Amino acid sequence: MRTIVFVMTALAVIGLAFWAYRENYRTQQAIAETEALQDRIAAARARLGVLRAEWAYLNRPDRLMALAEISYEKLGLLPFRPEQFGRVDQVAFPAEEAPLGAILNTIEVSQQEGRP
Repeated sequence: MRTIVFVMTALAVIGLAFWAYRENYRTQQAIAETEALQDRIAAARARLGVLRAEWAYLNRPDRLMALAEISYEKLGLLPFRPEQFGRVDQVAFPAEEAPLGAILNTIEVSQQEGRP
């Protein structure tokens, strides 16, 4: 009887060791994937910072004014004047549409068997 208990205990220890070994490698793989993802996120943030800096550089008011003056013949761009701006209450918003359920109730569907 003691032999069976020792064998079962040894098998349980071997099984637990195998499980711990597999979990250790799964954990290491998950950590490696997480670190790779964090590296990709950091690279994307760096690229985004460069793109934002380029956008700010290209949209400088003095540069845009010079471009507008250079291409005035083609585009006819003029600076904004205060009277061109309006208030929100002056905007004409579209009328409310009927709810989707009311529209669906008015649609008739028929089956036609013999189409030419």
